[in-house]
Amino acid sequence: MKKDTKIKIFLVDDDALFLKSLEIEFLENADFTIETYPTGELCVENLSSTPDVVILDYQLDGIVENAMNGLETLDKIKTFNSNIPVVMLSSQDKIEVAINCMHHKAFDYVVKSETAFVRLQKIITTIFKYQKMEKELSWYMDRM
Repeated sequence: MKKDTKIKIFLVDDDALFLKSLEIEFLENADFTIETYPTGELCVENLSSTPDVVILDYQLDGIVENAMNGLETLDKIKTFNSNIPVVMLSSQDKIEVAINCMHHKAFDYVVKSETAFVRLQKIITTIFKYQKMEKELSWYMDRM
């Protein structure tokens, strides 16, 4: 995360209603900069604006025929910058889907439900605690 700036979150979902409701929840409950994208292609095209976290839908097949799905988008994000934490979202409550996302280096997996936003908030907090610990450990190791 960049010092003295808001956390920048990319929200990527082809469900316009869910995407807008998630954006509103984040803007009302914390001081974030939010960028929304209806396709994985648009998300990838804008990675140079350095998101701190990407929240990415698993399917992404509702708008553009033959569009990249969530896993393909995740792979492109990780190729661009492997340090960008990506949280996958899906309406599928299947362990196989979650495991597949983790194999593709997602930070976490959240099922779309009435508790999804609360869970996403907790995950974002965890991401930044983890990154802070990594920096402190690196600082300490450099001085040994």
